[in-house]
Amino acid sequence: MSWLYEPENRHDLDEDDVRVRPNPKGSRPRTKRRPSFENAPRGMVTQVHLARYKVITDKGVEVTATLAKELRKDGCVTCDRVALDGDVTGAKGSLARIVTIDERSSVLTRAAEDGEEVEQTIVANADQLVIVMAAANPEPRPRLVDRYLVAAYNAGLKPILVVTKCDVSDPADFIAGFAGVELEIIQTRSDQPLPERLLEALVDHTSVFVGHSGVGKSTLINKLAPNTDRSTGIVNELTGKGKHTSSSAIAIKVSGGWIVDTPGIRSFGLSGISAGQILRGFSDLSEAAEDCPRDCSHMPPADDCALDQALREGKLTELRLDSFRRLVAGLGSVDWQ
Repeated sequence: MSWLYEPENRHDLDEDDVRVRPNPKGSRPRTKRRPSFENAPRGMVTQVHLARYKVITDKGVEVTATLAKELRKDGCVTCDRVALDGDVTGAKGSLARIVTIDERSSVLTRAAEDGEEVEQTIVANADQLVIVMAAANPEPRPRLVDRYLVAAYNAGLKPILVVTKCDVSDPADFIAGFAGVELEIIQTRSDQPLPERLLEALVDHTSVFVGHSGVGKSTLINKLAPNTDRSTGIVNELTGKGKHTSSSAIAIKVSGGWIVDTPGIRSFGLSGISAGQILRGFSDLSEAAEDCPRDCSHMPPADDCALDQALREGKLTELRLDSFRRLVAGLGSVDWQ
């Protein structure tokens, strides 16, 4: 037998026949008001791994945090400045929550390959990009350096080129390819301490270290921060390639500043960057291009292009000009803004 009330005529039902369940004990109506986190503890993200964030608070406490639901769409990256809620004691098993992300002063992004629409944000709020290249084993890649330079200039980061393993091979020819570029170059040797100039360059800065695997980037960071113990790899003697030893970007306190170790990168796409931005990334070419006719494409065949004239006069190297034009050609559509 059914316990439900069955009226003789279902059309005779009215509001008196509806049973309303009372609110559960202790329930409260929802409100659109959101708490203010103006006085919340603040800190900087030092590492991101599997939806967990390592944050060093302004009081020097390292905490593990998750990201508030409303922030997950935009995401959070290494060196983001954030506000925290929840347990910020740093005790084992404790979990805080990132509730706000400060406006970023700079963003370093990359696409895995040119033409890919999805960009990956690597680090926020850095002010220097330290490009690590080996003089040998593996051989230096000037075209990859050019890509890093474009990314650095357009992100507002000062680029520094560190050439490692200079005791193995003389990097003079490689370095000569960047004559006239606004680029500080520091050489290191495996058989000598790190140059004092490199240590000075890191003070009071947030410096992102980039370089493809095997160039000695992790070895360099271990010398700068001996207690970090970043894993190092071995270069394959047949292929000249190294094994990736870093899996995520991590910020490390050193020399009065921060250094950020990034995963080894064999490619560095420039999707989202215009031809004009690429030209500005080649400071030596950009200066020469000021003498070009209006609306010059800078691409062959281009009549009266000042870049070709500078090449003939020995003011530019063929490698630099070719690298620039290859990058522009890879964009598909050309925008000189």
